[in-house]
Order: sequence, then structure tokens, then C-alpha cells
Amino acid sequence: MTSYSRQDVLRILQIGSRQLQGWERAGIVSQQQSYSFQDLGQLRILRALREEDVSVASIRHSIVAMKAVAGMANPLQEASLVRTGTRRLAFRHDGAMVDPIRRQLLFDFERAEQQMGRPSASSEPAPLRRPAANTPRGVQEMFLEAVQAEEAGEKIRAIKVYQEIMERDPSFAPAWINLGTIHFHLREFGWAEQLYRRATEIDPSYVLAFFDLGNVLDELQRPDESITAYRKAVTLAPGYADAHYNLALAHERKGEARAALRHWQSYARLDKSGPWADHARGQIRKLLDREKLSIAWRAEGFIAPRKGTAALELVNAEADNTAICLVQER
Repeated sequence: MTSYSRQDVLRILQIGSRQLQGWERAGIVSQQQSYSFQDLGQLRILRALREEDVSVASIRHSIVAMKAVAGMANPLQEASLVRTGTRRLAFRHDGAMVDPIRRQLLFDFERAEQQMGRPSASSEPAPLRRPAANTPRGVQEMFLEAVQAEEAGEKIRAIKVYQEIMERDPSFAPAWINLGTIHFHLREFGWAEQLYRRATEIDPSYVLAFFDLGNVLDELQRPDESITAYRKAVTLAPGYADAHYNLALAHERKGEARAALRHWQSYARLDKSGPWADHARGQIRKLLDREKLSIAWRAEGFIAPRKGTAALELVNAEADNTAICLVQER
């Protein structure tokens, strides 16, 4: 097998030594001095993602989640990585496309269109968990039929198929989630809540079920329950940026500034660019100013404040690698 030295890799891929070291520190690739052709392919994928401004944190979280969901040792080599949005990554594996952080299968429009000889279209998510080994094949086919009916705007047919799936296999949580989402969009929040709760009972590791439950509880103006559901989602998937965003909003509405700030910062670390990232950073600045919260670099040891001064001095207002401290005037 042909091997390549570290300098060969830097020259062939035209990347800098610091960039490669950064990927190694982040745990995306292992540090080594000799690389195979497969390793080169993996690094080429990382280079392409960074050129598209996908953050290292997003890549790392997606890889870690895919290892947990699919039991893979190296998802970048064992599956094909696909970008499905401004900050989301998915993997094609065993004929399916998976969003590992949300534990969803995505309907692969691009592949379906290619098989039909038509131009490809962008992918949209269809909430799924990994099917259990004993899931009847017919249920999977029915689920795909229901998703396609939704995409075609045929909600009545989709509802009928989801209900039939639930009768045939009550443990198939994705049907409960999708039917709940239809009711949510119809503003039938009571029905949606019941369906989402049932999905969380069927599969307690189903991240999207808790996230959607949080959304409907928020609409029902039950903030404490909503926060509990969102917290469960981020516990299951710490890299789930949208859950951090909604948690921050929920805490803000309750006047819990410091709790909101923590989740705005988590979101800002996960999503580096775009309108939602800009909004998160704006909220961080507002909360720091309004609540007299300051950010200081983490210190190795305690430094006693001088008498008559603030306990801490604002030295950096960025969200990354910082600690939050309350300034108390003396």
C-alpha cells in the first residue's frame, strides 16, 4: 500500500501545518507521520468542509454522534459525508442518509432524482430514529410513503398512513413524531404534545422527540416543562445547536439571564456564521451589558481583587474559551 509522509500530505492537499495540527487537536483526525490513500481522502473532505466555512466544532460533533449512532470507528472513511444546510452534516451509509446529531434519517432527494434521471434537489429532513432490527419491512415502506405524501402536500393521506403504521407497530417512534408535527403545524398543540410525549416514552434516546416536545410546550406557554424537554435534548446531543438556541430564548423569557447566556454562548460556539449566529452574539452582548456580567480569560489560579475595585475586569467579550463572572462593585 502506498504511504505518504506528513510533508507529502501538506503539499498534495495544499494545507498548512497549523491547519492539520488544529484538526488533530480537535480530535477529528489522529496524529501520525505516515498516511494511506484513504487518509488523504478523509483529509480532502475536511479541507472542502472548511473551505465552505463549516466549523471544526460542527464537524467534530457530527463525527462523534455518528460513531455513537452507527457504531463506526471512522465515519469519514466508512460513510459519505453530505452537507444538508448552513451548519448541518449528514452521512450516507447502507443506502440511507443519516443526521447523527438529531438521530434522523433524511429523505435522500438527490439520490432519488439521480436514479430517476432528473436534476438533483436539496435535501430536507424526515425525522427518523435508527430502525430496530425487528422492524417490519412493510412499516419502513409505509413510512417512506407517508413522508412523500407530506412532501407533496397531501396531509390527509400522510395522516392516514402514519395512523396505520402506529396500529401495525406502536413502537415505531418516528410515526408518532411526524404525526405530531402535522398537528403542530395545524396548531393542534394538545394532540401534538400527546404524540411527542409518546415518542419520548417509546425511545428515551430520541433527541428530536424531546426537542419537538419542548417546542409545543413553549407554544402552550409552559416554560418550565419546555426547558426540561430542551435540556434533555442537549443532554442526549450536546452539539444540537438548535436546542441550545431555544433554551436560551426560554430562559430569557423567564428572566434567567445567566442561564440564557450559557446557552447563547453554546450556540455561538456551534454556529459560527449566519443570521442566527449574529443574533446569538447580539444577545450575548446585551445580556452582559444589562446584567453587569463580564467575561474574563480563565486563569490558572485565584487573583484577589484590589480593595475598592470591581471583583473582575472585562478583558474579552468573545464567547469562546471564556468564563462568565458577575462584577460586583466594592
